[in-house]
Amino acid sequence: MAPHENRPEPEALLAEANRGRRGELKIYLGAAPGVGKTYAMLEEARARQRDGIDVVVAIVETHGRAETAALLSTLEQLPRKVMDYRGRSLAEMDIDALLERRPQLVLIDELAHTNVPGSRHPKRWQDVEEVLDAGIDVITTLNIQHIESLNDIVARITGVRVQETVPDEILQTADEIELIDLPPEELIDRLRQGKVYVSQQIGRALDHFFSKGNLTALRELAMRTAAQRVDAEMVAYMRAHAVVGPWPTQERLLVCINESEVAKELVRSGKRKADRIKIPWIVATVMTPSHEAMGTGARAVVGEALRLAESLGAEIATLRTDRDVAGEILRFARARNCSRILIGRARRRWPYGLIREPVAERLIKLGTDFEVTVVPSGRPVGRITLLLPWRKAPNLAGIVEALVGVGVATAVAWPLWRYMPVASLALVYLVAVLVAGVRHGLFVALFASVVGFLAYNFFFTIPYYSFEVAQHESVVALLVFFISALFTGTLASRLRMQVENMRATQKRTETLYDFSRKIASVSKLDDVLWAAVHHLAATLDAQSLVLMPGEHGELEMVQGYPAIDDLNPKDWGAAQWAWEKAEPAGRGTATLPTADWLFLPISTASAMHGAIGVRFADPARADDPDTRRLLLAVEDQIAVAIERTRLAADLENSRVTAESEKLRTALLNSVSHDLRTPLVSIIGAATELSSARELSSPDREALTSTVLEEAQRLDRYVQNLLDMTRLGYGALNLRRAAVDLREIVGRACRDLGRVLGVRRVVLDIPRDLPPVDVDPVLIGQVFVNVIENAARHAPGNTPITVPARLEGEFVHIGIIDEGPGIPPQDREKVFDLFYRVRAGDSQAAGTGLGLAIARGLVAAHGGTIRAEAGPGGAGTAIDIMLPVAKVQPLGEDAE
Repeated sequence: MAPHENRPEPEALLAEANRGRRGELKIYLGAAPGVGKTYAMLEEARARQRDGIDVVVAIVETHGRAETAALLSTLEQLPRKVMDYRGRSLAEMDIDALLERRPQLVLIDELAHTNVPGSRHPKRWQDVEEVLDAGIDVITTLNIQHIESLNDIVARITGVRVQETVPDEILQTADEIELIDLPPEELIDRLRQGKVYVSQQIGRALDHFFSKGNLTALRELAMRTAAQRVDAEMVAYMRAHAVVGPWPTQERLLVCINESEVAKELVRSGKRKADRIKIPWIVATVMTPSHEAMGTGARAVVGEALRLAESLGAEIATLRTDRDVAGEILRFARARNCSRILIGRARRRWPYGLIREPVAERLIKLGTDFEVTVVPSGRPVGRITLLLPWRKAPNLAGIVEALVGVGVATAVAWPLWRYMPVASLALVYLVAVLVAGVRHGLFVALFASVVGFLAYNFFFTIPYYSFEVAQHESVVALLVFFISALFTGTLASRLRMQVENMRATQKRTETLYDFSRKIASVSKLDDVLWAAVHHLAATLDAQSLVLMPGEHGELEMVQGYPAIDDLNPKDWGAAQWAWEKAEPAGRGTATLPTADWLFLPISTASAMHGAIGVRFADPARADDPDTRRLLLAVEDQIAVAIERTRLAADLENSRVTAESEKLRTALLNSVSHDLRTPLVSIIGAATELSSARELSSPDREALTSTVLEEAQRLDRYVQNLLDMTRLGYGALNLRRAAVDLREIVGRACRDLGRVLGVRRVVLDIPRDLPPVDVDPVLIGQVFVNVIENAARHAPGNTPITVPARLEGEFVHIGIIDEGPGIPPQDREKVFDLFYRVRAGDSQAAGTGLGLAIARGLVAAHGGTIRAEAGPGGAGTAIDIMLPVAKVQPLGEDAE
């Protein structure tokens, strides 16, 4: 973007758009309890209520303060949810009732509160997040000592470490923060009057937390936090509305460094300046195409300076521009609302110092709305340094190609010079200079310019074949040609560097995209780690490895590419440091910098997963800022991929555990209810038989019949459980034979005589139907289960029809009842273990095993079973398909 183009930043606009999708959060922030946060919140709620806003109080603690209770009584309050914890009844916010009530605005006091164990969320701020996601606005209260990043500072000030904390992100994402301030003297007076704590706690509070020194320090922390929040909102507004800064609000320092030897001095000077006036500071470096081509030593200087700045607490940034370094610095300074700029005084370099204004002087000239401080470099200002137009050894291949190009240009111009003006032939040589600059850079372009100038003068100016110039017009033409060649070569070289820079940027982008796509397609941890080390090694021209904790918690090498035998003690120490401290260590860092490997921690917000190590073929690459940024980006993706695979494994384990628990619960319910029912009937009948002295023959026969039928029923249930076990373990042995289908169905109906009662079973099985190739016992169990299921769910006066027909090599048998039917969405689920169609309290008892066992047994025979609607859409039709037996024809072999 050019410096004069003022357009909103896309990130800021996206943040504004996302903010409108959820409720707004306002936080009343105070330095200590008792400053009046809750009172101010209730006053605002009453004002909003008068404006027609639907306001509800979810939870507010009055702490015995009469004024607070009086304000609270005028607002609608949701009943609290009472929960038992260790024999005590505790009242918590009822988030379900709040979401069901769905007001426009809700008051939730004490954001850092810890909920009673067993609540939906451990912390109240998590409840607030859910309420905001539901689109409900929230007003809450918070004390400064409950902010996570300030926990250690507050502990050092007060000597008390607060256990209930709130993540800093809550404050950063809040839509509004209002500071409730009260001088320490007034707060202490309120405490003595009993308006903060009960009388028994006043003395202890005054001696410890509520001392004047503590309150003053906490008050300063609260004011600084609120000021930082306001400054962040102001910068976000400027970015979203393309406001050109700086605005005269909170000051911010920008330190500009380059590859000069004073880069670290500038960083230290900026740190002292920022600390002295207590303002935030940023350290930035500007990369141009010429800087992209600088050597590893210069890159190392920039990298070390940026790491020093980061270790001193600065924000670091890398800017890129084609040429206008000063304009890019000013654009960035205005975007970040920096009011002061610190830069080193550049040494004049020939020839650029003569034709281009130094960056520091240009900043002073253009940055009239900034305070620009120029730090001397410690060298004589007037010293002129020769800057050669190349950074590396001369390119011999490029020189040869330039000579060939000039020779080709001479050969092309030779037949044309008799028909064209001599000045026009210079264009042919300019093409050769342009090609040399695009292919090999500035030095080769300048070399081609000089050689082309000499060839042009030698062959095409009078006197010919001499370097002398006889005509004044030729002198002008030669000068114009030479100057044009110089500019053409320079522009061609710059174009080449820009193209190389774009290629490098595109390669980094493609690298990250390719790696993201690669790790997204794998689901196993080993595959993720292998893709990571292979990608890093191929991209960075380095060896790479991943270390993760083993069974005993010690780091172990789990992947490496190319093959890596072992690490020396120094490298192991760097890896251990990166793992334990969650900080980079090894080559190019401040910890064990003499190690051969650079180690970065693999961590996410929830856990530390291990460390990743890289050993560059060129050790200087460890100091390259671009390489470090690419490595950090890949490391973040690796950490997310590792966490994804572990979460997937945890979810799978949870699913298996849940299914096992479901199976165990269903089995216990079956044993405790469905299997006990026939046992109770048997015990009752047997008790009656044994205790009664005189029973009539019909009664004795009825009791005996009950015992027999219930025992048979119990036997069927137990057989189902055994069949389920055998099916699950693949231990089912089939004893197949050619069996008449009418015989199997008839035996099943006889076994179900008590269950069927007076119900008719209508067999519609043709007599010429061929036999089926099945195990008669197991398939008999299938028909028992299905017919029993139909009898239990159909009215008692309706028949059960069993039709059969032949289709190819299979026989289709239907079992049709006139019951309520099975809903379409449940017709496949009824064959799952322990699944029962929900039918209210009148549902017939059953284990939920019958149809599941039937499917397993039919599938073992190579058949199918499915549930359909009965004729006319009423009732249920279970269709069973079984294979036909292949009967051998009678003949000589049969005899």
